[in-house]
Amino acid sequence: MEIKKFINKKPYLIAGPCSAESREQLLAIAKLVEGTADVFRAGVWKPRTKPNSFEGIGTEALAWMKEVKQETNLKVTTEVATAKHVELCLEAGIDMLWIGARTTVNPFYVQEIAEALKGVDIPVFVKNPIHPELGLWMGAFERLNNVGIKQLAAIHRGFYSYEKSVFRNDPKWELPIKLRKEVRDLPIICDPSHIAGKATLIEDIAQTAMDINLDGLMIETHNNPHLALSDAEQQVTPEKLKNIMQNLVLRDTKLRDEQFKDQLLNFRNHIDKFDKNIIELLNSRKDIVKQIADFKNENKLTIFQIERWFEILSTRKENAKLLGLDEEMVEEIFALIHKYSILTQTKIMRK
Repeated sequence: MEIKKFINKKPYLIAGPCSAESREQLLAIAKLVEGTADVFRAGVWKPRTKPNSFEGIGTEALAWMKEVKQETNLKVTTEVATAKHVELCLEAGIDMLWIGARTTVNPFYVQEIAEALKGVDIPVFVKNPIHPELGLWMGAFERLNNVGIKQLAAIHRGFYSYEKSVFRNDPKWELPIKLRKEVRDLPIICDPSHIAGKATLIEDIAQTAMDINLDGLMIETHNNPHLALSDAEQQVTPEKLKNIMQNLVLRDTKLRDEQFKDQLLNFRNHIDKFDKNIIELLNSRKDIVKQIADFKNENKLTIFQIERWFEILSTRKENAKLLGLDEEMVEEIFALIHKYSILTQTKIMRK
């Protein structure tokens, strides 16, 4: 993919209300975030789960966004979900566009948007799909790139999870890291508002995004969050936005001096030794798994024993708790180990 850089500072900040609610609201918020934000955002069309929810003002709000451009130094951006949305935004002079999570999941929609953008290389942000499917996310960038869109960036807004969590959407920080590995030059913006679901969690999520070296933030900002027509709980005030940005710690991604390098190298050498031990232990465990497979085969036992699986989960999590380790992390690790134990046994027993 050919990516043309358009983000030239860190952290790059996109801020503004979840939805454009009125001309007065947009102008008031834009003037309050000017000087803090680089780009002003507002949803003009809002894809909602239920039809009677507020689905945005629509085309009329594009004129208000145009006014924001005229009365401030901010660029403006909004979400597009159809080719018609693209056409209307281009006519209104919207500077940047983003494709939402519900649209990213559908390659047909993304292709239609890409076709509508052919020949117009403006910045386009793509939010991750609702579920953690890196292929779908990558596919959206490729479709846009194929029609000549080179000013591309990702928005990490977390992923839907069936499990109860403090977050609205599971951050799954490993996914943006994997995306960066696939497309090194692609800027990645974090959307703490949609990950958090609550304004009180946004600052911590924003700091984590900076700690893993993401390029910027998209934070929903409203002058009266409790009166917002959509996503009221996850919007911050312009004053809180300013505090969040001032409190961010931007860590040095390069090693500053030789002493620092040596100390970090020492830590990494210890980690390498531990990792080597873990791999050797996994190999020894695999040898036992093979013996178990032979035993089950001889005695006509089923491969998957649910009581054993529950015992593994329970005891490993209890051990983790005693050691002060994250129980969820340990559960995920052993779920993966158990999965490959089952696969190993299956291969042996089918020979």
